[in-house]
Amino acid sequence: MKNVMDLQKMMKAAKDMQERLQTEMAGMRVEGSSGGGMVRVVMDGHKNLLTVHIEPEVIDRSEVEMLQDLIVAAANDASRKVDEALSQKMGGLAGGLKIPGLF
Repeated sequence: MKNVMDLQKMMKAAKDMQERLQTEMAGMRVEGSSGGGMVRVVMDGHKNLLTVHIEPEVIDRSEVEMLQDLIVAAANDASRKVDEALSQKMGGLAGGLKIPGLF
């Protein structure tokens, strides 16, 4: 019976930790950039794109593809930074294990 109680406590602690992490992820703000900062995006910890900032001098109708590439690069940069921040937060919690579906 004691083992069942310990397991229940451990499961509740894991659930509480997951809820805290979800709250922190929602409040996290990470900026990615490309083109030397000419294009900047901000994502939250769930990788939702929140803002896009484009310097006016980058906008050129004849170079739309370049601007599209800069936006994609900035979003990828922000996504990578979210992954890094979450890995640091998780730190030793999972002992370095990659847990599928965690983030």
